[in-house]
Amino acid sequence: MARNRGEAVAKRAREQARQARRETKQAKREARSNDTATLSATSETALLNEFAQLSAEYEADAISHDRYTSERSRILTELGIETD
Repeated sequence: MARNRGEAVAKRAREQARQARRETKQAKREARSNDTATLSATSETALLNEFAQLSAEYEADAISHDRYTSERSRILTELGIETD
């Protein structure tokens, strides 16, 4: 009996952990969709143009790799694209 009770408690704990992860992921998805929805087409176009300019400057060796990566991350985050 005690063994079954311990297994039931462990199973319930795993289920609660799974549910918490699901809720966290859902909240992130909703936040991303809200951020994307509030981004207007003009600001999206401006960010894409800024990214194109940044890429051109990087290809021409006009800016450092560190500045390129930091600005790229900022732009992609504002666009709602996840970066790692």
